Amino acid sequence: MTYLLNALQARAGEFITLRRDIHQHPELAFEEHRTAALVADKLEGWGYAVERGIGGTGVVGTLVRGTGGKRLGIRADMDALPIDEASGAEWASVHSGVMHACGHDGHTAMLLAAARHLAEQGEFDGTLHLIFQPAEEGGGGALRMMDDGLFERFPCDAVFAMHNMPGIPQGRLVLRDGAAMASSDYATITLHGIGGHGAMPQRAADPIVAAASIVMTLQTIVARNIDPLHAAVVTVGALHAGKANNVIPASATLELSVRALDREVRATLERRIKALVAAQAESFGVSARIEWKPGYAVLVNTPAETDFAREVATELVGAEQVTRQGPPLTGSEDFAFMLERVPGSYVLIGNGVGEGGCMVHNPGYDFNDRNIAVGSAYWVLLTERFLAQAR
Repeated sequence: MTYLLNALQARAGEFITLRRDIHQHPELAFEEHRTAALVADKLEGWGYAVERGIGGTGVVGTLVRGTGGKRLGIRADMDALPIDEASGAEWASVHSGVMHACGHDGHTAMLLAAARHLAEQGEFDGTLHLIFQPAEEGGGGALRMMDDGLFERFPCDAVFAMHNMPGIPQGRLVLRDGAAMASSDYATITLHGIGGHGAMPQRAADPIVAAASIVMTLQTIVARNIDPLHAAVVTVGALHAGKANNVIPASATLELSVRALDREVRATLERRIKALVAAQAESFGVSARIEWKPGYAVLVNTPAETDFAREVATELVGAEQVTRQGPPLTGSEDFAFMLERVPGSYVLIGNGVGEGGCMVHNPGYDFNDRNIAVGSAYWVLLTERFLAQAR
């Protein structure tokens, strides 16, 4: 597939420029108006039938060739994060407090590069739906698009997506069937006690002591309630209480992040967290209110579609540049919801080790532009193989 990589490399400069333009003008969840308009205008100019405003700011471009009945969906995300950029790049964000710290600018550029090649030179027989999604970063944009009739209006027999991953050599493709990314749930625990003077604790009901005990007790759930062969994470990311060293406050608040790679483990975590918090609070004479906020589902790649994605990757870059069954990740991704409705697979592309190795969600992160050619070539080949012309 050297010829395909060479063809996409030859016009990569145009899409590197586009990627850096998007990077300079990042937009938060459901605010991707400029990015969505850019995507839609490009697709229309290349001959795609385009629908705008799906799920808020989502865009779908459709290209039909021949009379084949198969239908393929490929998804890219468009939103940025509320982070002050510190990459030092010439194309750094011009918007204070907002940056593309996860590479969605690169994901969009890769799919647009593939879109142009497929419109001009693609050889396939069937229907291609290119899905540009808003609000992946905690906003549940996939669900919003689906609630707006995404798969009813644009039926797909399979759907695929790709995400860059720092720490993996640039351009290496990583596949995994089964559970590939964790669910993500969030809890706010508010403890109500009785405030008082720090010198007379016997006349108060101290929520800080209760909170401290809860933090430690929660760590026993993964150690003692979850099968050691199953992954789970319970993180207390914030504890807010009090303002003075001689005042026992009347309340304390904890913020939790909870993750699992199995649906049953996910349910167990919720059940045990709620039970332990209630019991611990009662033992310290305070009351507890738990606000449980379900997040993203476990992302499960279907075997047949992942096998297909592996073969495409191997054909494109060679077996030595493909990890056929990579490890699962405890990060989360709302593409999981699409995979609950339509079979498909989520592919990782290495962003680099050293240069390009800065982790996502970091102020110094930047997408590796050398992936524009590899990623777009992958989408082209996957489309042509999935929607293969009848022989």
